[in-house]
Amino acid sequence: MIRTARATDIPALHAMIRGLAAYEKALDEVRVTEEQLHTALFGPHPAAFAHLAEDDTTGEPVGFALWFLNFSTWRGVHGIYLEDLYVRPEARGGGHGKALLRELARTCVERGYQRLEWSVLDWNEPSIRFYESLGARPQDEWTVYRLTDGALAELGAR
Repeated sequence: MIRTARATDIPALHAMIRGLAAYEKALDEVRVTEEQLHTALFGPHPAAFAHLAEDDTTGEPVGFALWFLNFSTWRGVHGIYLEDLYVRPEARGGGHGKALLRELARTCVERGYQRLEWSVLDWNEPSIRFYESLGARPQDEWTVYRLTDGALAELGAR
């Protein structure tokens, strides 16, 4: 049901990223191209990794987890930062999301990583309940900050 993404999965992965953005009411913010995904995942220096969930009957991709390594200076080891987790609406409830997270947790344990982290939108109650049912806990003492677009360009130009 879960496997590492292959280069031939890029169109399906791209479509699911757009599906996730639509669900999060941010489709107009998606700029990634299939070429960019290919370079990030399969180029000479991959910066991201992906796993796909497949339909048990058809073998078609129905979900994905896209992640990269982070590093804890306090623990002195890598961890996984889950950038996106998505299961197509018609496949939800079939265990695909849990299986994807289980695979990432297995990767952490196998490699000695001590954290598996991600962000979730405050309004996404179904996902929050799902994550908490697996034992995940919010890190509510931390606030995420982000620089993008003009603010990033301005700070970087100084």
